Amino acid sequence: MDGPALRAPRQPRTAILRDPRSKCRLVVKEHLVELVMQALLDVSRKQHVELPQTPEFAIDRTRQREHGDFATNAALVLCKQLGMKPRDLAQAIVDHLPPSRHVEKLAIAGPGFINFTLTPSCLLDTLDQVLERGAGYGHAPVDENEHITLEYVSANPTGPLHVGHGRGAAFGASLSNILEASGLKVQREYYVNDYGRQMDILATSVWLRYLELTGNPVRFPDNGYKGDYVVEVAHALQQAHGDRFRQDPLAVCADLPADESQGGDKEAHVDGLINRARQLLGPGGFDLIYKLALERLLDAIREELLAFNVRYDNWFSERSLNESGAVNRAIERLTRLGHMYEEKGAMWFRATTFGDEKDRVVIRENGQTTYFASDIAYLLNKFERGFTRAVYVLGADHHGYIARLKAAASGLGLNPANVEIVLVQFAKLYKDGKEVSMGKREGNFVTLKDLRTEVGTDAARFFYVMRSHEQHLDFDLELAKSQSKDNPVYYVQYAHARIASVFHKLAEQGQTHDRAAGEAARAQLDNAHELDLMNLLQRFPETIEKAGELRAPHLVANYLRELAAALHGYYDGAQVKILVDDDDLRNARLNLLLAVKQVLANGLKLIGVSAPEKMERQEA
Repeated sequence: MDGPALRAPRQPRTAILRDPRSKCRLVVKEHLVELVMQALLDVSRKQHVELPQTPEFAIDRTRQREHGDFATNAALVLCKQLGMKPRDLAQAIVDHLPPSRHVEKLAIAGPGFINFTLTPSCLLDTLDQVLERGAGYGHAPVDENEHITLEYVSANPTGPLHVGHGRGAAFGASLSNILEASGLKVQREYYVNDYGRQMDILATSVWLRYLELTGNPVRFPDNGYKGDYVVEVAHALQQAHGDRFRQDPLAVCADLPADESQGGDKEAHVDGLINRARQLLGPGGFDLIYKLALERLLDAIREELLAFNVRYDNWFSERSLNESGAVNRAIERLTRLGHMYEEKGAMWFRATTFGDEKDRVVIRENGQTTYFASDIAYLLNKFERGFTRAVYVLGADHHGYIARLKAAASGLGLNPANVEIVLVQFAKLYKDGKEVSMGKREGNFVTLKDLRTEVGTDAARFFYVMRSHEQHLDFDLELAKSQSKDNPVYYVQYAHARIASVFHKLAEQGQTHDRAAGEAARAQLDNAHELDLMNLLQRFPETIEKAGELRAPHLVANYLRELAAALHGYYDGAQVKILVDDDDLRNARLNLLLAVKQVLANGLKLIGVSAPEKMERQEA
């Protein structure tokens, strides 16, 4: 809703609010906050009321441009403290607002909102900022006081990554980029589950396939890993060690508990096989197979993630926690702080004291530590390494970990607010209109490599983050492969390549781009499409900041789609000719296109997607 239009004072400000650590970054939102704060201080003095040291009010983009560019609710949330009616306070704020050359119009709307319309010169300043900062436009200065460790994917190295892991990888990698662009120091970490029962099952599965290859087949367990990749590892084992690990099938199977398909318990059966493998192979033999399987599958995961444009600063071994004594130290700390107790031969963490739904076993009756014991030690280790915040990106099926890890943090004497768990919903793959089923044990899953091969890394990365991580994702293969405006990644990349084609055509015509001349003539960029593009460019830093705060990479993807649509509308809807005869206008428009191209590239880089210079259907 619009109210009466009020002209802001036009006296020039002697100092434009700029980020103190950057010479060219005008932070419009912070500038408006500064203006409103000064007005509120003046009003509070007249009312003889003391404002809170940090009064809480919002300044946000308006949903509709006809209501201005920004709006604040300051009058609504502070009216009681200042003893005024909301609209009266809004009027007082407007009356006391310091002059700014960046605010063209003010309007009081509804019950007391204040709408701000920015001056065209403010938008034109943004254009200069983009060109000056280039790849750094939108990025905030580094905050040395906060260092985040961000863990994502961390899939058990018991098989290749599948399309479900792909969403966590794309989300985590994009979020880490966005947080860095927001000014935070980020360490990307993969937690390698190289210790425990699942790896024992994998090693046993490899050995059983190896026995088949050596002509000594043994019935494969219902609960073993059945994928072709297990056979590939078994081949590698045979090539490296020949018949060294052959065993009599009768000795392997003798007196094992019945499997599930035999009317028994599949867990007891596979545990029996693991124990038999250790007995027959000896510790050295079993460990060799274990390490071979781990190394080959972990190497494959590393290679696949690199191909998916996902990189890590650290690969952290779960086994190292046990070998270094970190697990015992964490348990000792909980015990010392009075949060452990014994019951029926097991040691329990009193998690319910800190809000968890039940207490958690840390040491089993047989003296073996649990997975949760490693989780506790790993959590403590993160803060011992100096990180101020630990962020976990987990699948939606790990919802219980939120209360569990926060309880562990409290029990260890850490601040649970510095432990953050972001849950990513599942991704479903659709091919020819049908959902593709997946299951790692059964070996019928679609790998991330399969997906990349079919649609490409760029399409996969974009599709994975174009919806909120809190929503289920239906991944449409046919759409991801299409070359049309309905395919969002193609639409955005085409906008970038379309601009590149203009500069190629400029060169073909024997002309050059004079950026300085374009800057001098920037006031000629005055049609609605050009103003809309500059307004979108101005929103890019705000989008990064919001995406980081909300842990929402999809906001960047949505922004890119909006910017691409505005660019295509500039070409197609406005029917604007870029390479006009007027040198000044041509250079001004080339500056605008160059700025849009830069921001498209910056945004695509944040979500791990390339910005191609050439695609099909290019035109100037």
